[in-house]
Amino acid sequence: MAGLDTTSGGILGKGRNTAWRATPTNVDMTLPAILPRVVTIDAEPQGVTIDLARTAIVVIDMQNDFCAKDGWVDHIGGNYEADRAAIAPLQKLLPQLRQAEVPVIWVNWGNRPDLLNMPPNQLHLYKNSGEGIGLGDPLPSNGAHVLEKDSWAAEVVDELTPQPADVRVDKYRISGFWDTPLDSILRNLGTRTILFAGCNTDQCVLHTLTDANFLGYGCIMLADCCATSSPDFCTEATIWNVKKCFGFVCNSDAVLKTLP
Repeated sequence: MAGLDTTSGGILGKGRNTAWRATPTNVDMTLPAILPRVVTIDAEPQGVTIDLARTAIVVIDMQNDFCAKDGWVDHIGGNYEADRAAIAPLQKLLPQLRQAEVPVIWVNWGNRPDLLNMPPNQLHLYKNSGEGIGLGDPLPSNGAHVLEKDSWAAEVVDELTPQPADVRVDKYRISGFWDTPLDSILRNLGTRTILFAGCNTDQCVLHTLTDANFLGYGCIMLADCCATSSPDFCTEATIWNVKKCFGFVCNSDAVLKTLP
């Protein structure tokens, strides 16, 4: 991210909005003078005005296990192509957000090989009969371990390769905030508004968004940058609930129109 030089001596912290400045005789804890970059987005149920300098996008679970042939969803006979619907809009949006200095944060399943932090109810999500291929098991097609950190199965799809300046966060539950550093990272970046994208719309995207709402962030779901292999009514209910209770909904074009 451009802006504050957090590598030089005297700067304490990585967030351009939150860093301290230190000398041998003084520590300046006042907030850096970052000019707001105010834009208004055409959203539902209302238009929303945000500060791009205090905004991040969180992209959830755009991983091979959900979005690629021979991944876990494909293995169980699910419609992995449906989860790919978010790829093209994100390919268009993410470069523009990076250019506008909006942090891109990838929040993905990245489980421990030993699964020691995964209780039985979480293992049941992926192997509800106790048999077959579940979390940490090798896929028959290529041997990659399902949603295991550093495996092909857990990697972001090739079409959306994260860039060096992007932030990666491993998650271990449907919500990206549970038992992860996501909240600390966002607060250290000075983030107040989060754009949400990824899959599945009605599961990991929704529950990460609702937790963000409970933590006090402004939440905007980018509907065309979200996807799910669930039935259509699941997406309809999710969008209705986000607009009713948890934030705002728009398409990526509404954001692109506001970017410098």
